[in-house]
Amino acid sequence: MISIYLKGNSWAHKLPAGLKLLTVAVGSLVLFRVTTPWIFLPCLVAVIAMYASLGREGLRQLKLLRGLTVFLVVILGLHWFSGTMEEGAAVVLRLIVLFLAANFVSITTRMDDMLDAVLPLFKPLEWFGISPRKPALSVALVLRFAPHLMQVFSMLREAWQARTGSKTSWRLIAPFAVQSLRMSDNVAEALKARGGSEGLSR
Repeated sequence: MISIYLKGNSWAHKLPAGLKLLTVAVGSLVLFRVTTPWIFLPCLVAVIAMYASLGREGLRQLKLLRGLTVFLVVILGLHWFSGTMEEGAAVVLRLIVLFLAANFVSITTRMDDMLDAVLPLFKPLEWFGISPRKPALSVALVLRFAPHLMQVFSMLREAWQARTGSKTSWRLIAPFAVQSLRMSDNVAEALKARGGSEGLSR
């Protein structure tokens, strides 16, 4: 199965998956109430320091931001046009911090650990005869593969730039959709080979 997990024995790898997910969730709630862009700068430095603590492989993960460049520039442009540049800077910095924090959890947490951390949230479904593993697996897959899709788009954009000199284009949508569907097929085949959502085990 495709994985962005970085093998290692760092402090981040040793933290429980539930604690990491809870920290990102609480941090998201707090940061969404912050509107001053200067407050996000120390948060950004802290997140980058966490990547640096993983070594060179960790710092390479920061390249994921390239895939967000166009999106972030559009947000800033819209806020500049509407005369709310400071608010736009806060939105962009918030997105960067939260995206990097979520990706940090993905690269330092094994799929099985993430699934075990999410599974208790869906335990009440058992009262209605519904397996909690299927929605838990869905959430874990989204958390795991969202950064990977950003990597795919970033590679497509770099290839497009190398061939045409243009940074991006709407024409990238089609190959990105094809790559995403192909990846979903690969993941589905891998899950099927391991017994499906109920058979996924450590």
